[in-house]
Amino acid sequence: MIVKMKKVQAVVRETDREQLLEALQRLGVLHITPIKPAQAIASAEIAVSLDNVRRVVQILSAIEATGSVEDISAQEAAEETLAIQRTQAEYDSKLSSLHRQLEQQVMWGDITIEDLEVLKSVDVLPGFYIVPNESVNKVKGEFVSVLGEVDGGKALVAVIDRIGNAQIPEDAESIQIPTKDNPAIRLEAAEINAKKKQSTERLAKLASMLAQLQALQVEMEEKSRFSVAANGALTQEELFAIQGWVPEGKCETLQTDLESVGVTAGFRVTDPEDEDMPPSLIKYPGWTTPIKGLFDMLNTFPGYQEIDLSAFFMIAMPIFAAMLIGDGGYGLLFLLLGVLFYRKLVNKMGREGTHLLIIFGAATLIWGILSANFFGVGPETMARAGGFFVDGDESATYAALSAGDGMWATIGQVMMEAPLWREDSESGRELLIQISFLLGTAHLISAHLRRALAIFPDQRTLAEIGWSVVLVSMLGVIWGMFFESAPVSSSVLIGGLAGGLGLVVLFGSPDRNPLKRILIGFASSLLPLIGTFGDTMSYIRLMAVGMASFYIAFAFNDLGATVAGSANWQWALAAPIIVVGHLLNIVLCLIAIFAHGVRLNMLEFSGGAGVQWAGYAYAPFAKIKT
Repeated sequence: MIVKMKKVQAVVRETDREQLLEALQRLGVLHITPIKPAQAIASAEIAVSLDNVRRVVQILSAIEATGSVEDISAQEAAEETLAIQRTQAEYDSKLSSLHRQLEQQVMWGDITIEDLEVLKSVDVLPGFYIVPNESVNKVKGEFVSVLGEVDGGKALVAVIDRIGNAQIPEDAESIQIPTKDNPAIRLEAAEINAKKKQSTERLAKLASMLAQLQALQVEMEEKSRFSVAANGALTQEELFAIQGWVPEGKCETLQTDLESVGVTAGFRVTDPEDEDMPPSLIKYPGWTTPIKGLFDMLNTFPGYQEIDLSAFFMIAMPIFAAMLIGDGGYGLLFLLLGVLFYRKLVNKMGREGTHLLIIFGAATLIWGILSANFFGVGPETMARAGGFFVDGDESATYAALSAGDGMWATIGQVMMEAPLWREDSESGRELLIQISFLLGTAHLISAHLRRALAIFPDQRTLAEIGWSVVLVSMLGVIWGMFFESAPVSSSVLIGGLAGGLGLVVLFGSPDRNPLKRILIGFASSLLPLIGTFGDTMSYIRLMAVGMASFYIAFAFNDLGATVAGSANWQWALAAPIIVVGHLLNIVLCLIAIFAHGVRLNMLEFSGGAGVQWAGYAYAPFAKIKT
């Protein structure tokens, strides 16, 4: 249920602005809507401080704390952390520069500037040239020595020429002696690395203050909200005015609550107008609270004027997830994961998200039992393991399995009793397609009936009933396309489509002018009519993705069995293949839940219910809970 909101406007004297905002923050019920949106930003000083402390928390959260620091405040720790980060960035930049310099001077080896100064002092300092290898023999002088290779098929050559008779090829390139030698560069780099290590150790000590810094972040975020609220309000002629939204049930006591803490304010409370866009606050029925974990993850909210679909999502999503995953073994893993690691998952995913994981796991386990599929293992696998498999003849395989004895036969015989398993794989696929279409049609009809209930007694209620009739008739058309025959005659299907469409045309766009009503109703129903076919067909993905999951698991099992049968190490080599294959398949199944299960609810179903998810969350001005 979407909680009804009231628009509240409060005015106090300018001198009482701080007192009003502090009281509202403690009460935590007013979702503030700025009167001056362009100015509803935090002051520059607070914004910079908040940004800095967020960066510090992010930096230190990635560092393992060692030891402790002396008695300093959280603010001082934040400033020191940022200073160390800036210094380390300078260190990294300097090290990169030194490494590039070393790469450029690698040809000089370990010659030091002091060595060259000694040569210069006795007048035997050579000239240095980069010479192509084919021209090295052309270099002549009092003393010639090749010092090393240079990239590009060249060499570094030293030439001593005290009398000026040296012969240097034209393609030789004279180079200058480096201002800093390689040993000195390496020494400087080592000193910088040592300083960097010290600063890293200091950061590890500062990380012990992470809790205090997180508390400082909360404090700064509260100051930022306070500043935003104050700057976005109206200040005029010694008056301070603020406005926002309050849940209907908490509105009546707001003024008395403020007066109890010494704040006297003028109040005006009104209902939302048509052009208003109040925030959405969902009050979930107890049994639907797990689906809140999905909505929180997607960060989606119905508009204030729209309807709450949480109950429908809570029913449909576990069924769709079970069909998309399709494997009882995976369902058991999800179930055990949620139960055994409940506390850790609650800390990471929240209580609602953890409960939803457990429900998905239980639903998938049940589906796996009904369809005889556990980790890609079904009756066929039991037949292969027990030696009952007859290549190319499913009937003979399962007849032998049914008549067989032993462990594999017993397990296979139990699995063959699964209600959704069929001996003929083609019949099994047809059954899953039928279930997908039936579920899809029921899902879409429930969307239109929910919308009809929401707008009753408006005439458009009849149009929603008409769409339900169209969907049932469209299911008959699709059924005839996929299977041997439609469940009813074509004349009945055509009559259903015509009757349903007639209701849509006549009551979809009510107007006193009959001609205008019919024309607008007909024009506005053409694309949705085509859409009902596509929407219903869209549910076939439940079968397709579930079958794909099974065949991927089966393929990895078969590959592992092949490796085990041909290798000396047997299952030691096959086990990693099977485990990695199933982990990959599980990841694909989780993606499928969002790519297909969420889509069917958010698009096809929500479109039928008239929900565009155009809302935003109710976020009251309040102290931050930690």
